[in-house]
Amino acid sequence: MAATDAQVRKLMEEYQKQGGIGRAALRAGLDRKTARKYVREGKLPSELKKPHTWRTREDPFEEEWPRIEAMLGEAPELEATTIFDHLLGEDPDRYEPGQLRTLQRRVRRWRAQRGPEREVFFAQEHRPGEAMQTDFTNADELEVTIGGESFDHLLCHSVLPYSNWDWATVCHSESIASLRRGVQSALFRLGKVPEFHQIDHSTAATHRGPDGGKREFNVGYLAMTEHFGLKPRTIGIGEKQQNGDVEASHRVLKRRLAQHLLLRGYKDFDSVDSYESWVWEKLDHGNRHRGRRFAEELAAMRTLSVYRLPEYRVESAVVTSWSTVRIKRNAYSVPSRLIGETLRAHVYDQRIEIYYRGQLELDVQRLRGEGGHRIDYRHVIWSLVQKPGAFARYRYREDLFPSLVFRRAYDALGESLDQRKADIEYLRILHLAASTMESAVEAAIVREMELGKCPWANVIKAAVAPQSVEVPEMATLSVDLSGYDGLIAADNQRGCR
Repeated sequence: MAATDAQVRKLMEEYQKQGGIGRAALRAGLDRKTARKYVREGKLPSELKKPHTWRTREDPFEEEWPRIEAMLGEAPELEATTIFDHLLGEDPDRYEPGQLRTLQRRVRRWRAQRGPEREVFFAQEHRPGEAMQTDFTNADELEVTIGGESFDHLLCHSVLPYSNWDWATVCHSESIASLRRGVQSALFRLGKVPEFHQIDHSTAATHRGPDGGKREFNVGYLAMTEHFGLKPRTIGIGEKQQNGDVEASHRVLKRRLAQHLLLRGYKDFDSVDSYESWVWEKLDHGNRHRGRRFAEELAAMRTLSVYRLPEYRVESAVVTSWSTVRIKRNAYSVPSRLIGETLRAHVYDQRIEIYYRGQLELDVQRLRGEGGHRIDYRHVIWSLVQKPGAFARYRYREDLFPSLVFRRAYDALGESLDQRKADIEYLRILHLAASTMESAVEAAIVREMELGKCPWANVIKAAVAPQSVEVPEMATLSVDLSGYDGLIAADNQRGCR
């Protein structure tokens, strides 16, 4: 068994103490002759090893190597796999698949010895409180659900590179509204403002310049940085490593959240707000351990002294005769009494608030993409019951089935009646849901269909009708105050005495 460096170090130490080779060799666990050799040489086993410069087997590419080397000289970016496939194409029987690894090693050695110069990355020294980096990262891999439904989303992630303090907000797109909300949420959490805000070439912050070259900052982004007193800066085009701290923090953040989801035992949340609050709780817990470096960051930054910016964009929309408004190329229904009026919409990243003369008329979840629609049957049912013929070919008819139960009720009516009568009967049920409680109507439909009956509107109406409550007759309560008067009289007499 060969001697190790640790054994020889022990040998040298004992030899200096004892002065005898025998005892020192025994304590180091070495043979006396082996110990004497290392004492004589005065070197460790690793220092006595000679480099392995010979081949143990024949190089199958020895004959072809000059040609391969010439190919690499002309196109250094050629990969060994491509060269190997080229050689196999010329002579399929000459090489075996297992020899690819040999060629890869030779090509790698050539690149290190004779290849072109490669790009050098320079480690940067971060100064406390100098900058905050912000970037978006896809969080679909967390497999979070909201109310049992898949929740595709991004995280707007901000990091202080010096201390690695970080913060994140939930969003759906890389928009200026999402960026504004993410940045100011981080700043207000800190209560401090760094000198710079750094971002990559996201379309939320930059656009292509007039000459098609260097990208320029968007007006909205510049307005945000000016409001908070931040100096905007971005990375070079194609230079993701310049935003490396926040890029690396993405992986750390998502791994941490994934681990806490495993501890939680389930990935479903009641709402987006409850999910985001949970994310903030985990971020707060992690930030508590930033310690001294975070304290240095806070001491170096300015105090935040401005108001919070609105986290929405304002748009105007005219209510059409269909009782809908079009916002961000999607249609939303509103109460029909507003037809012809101009409404003001506050467009958030995840929801839309619609106002008429300062009064909130509708708060609805925002649709993603274009060409979508969200129609609330309560807004149109009063007209539909008067024009039941419009239901059959109504453009947004599928939105008028609040749940699968209502869809099944309509299908059951269609099996018992012709289409027009089935439409009328269903619209009566829908009108009943709008007039009373949708959940009560749904429960009544379920009970009827479980009994194998068709859910007729009059039966459902009777089932959800409020029960009359009999008020018991009670005798009129007569109050005798004579005893109270007697007490007052007795008290007056005592006062006179």
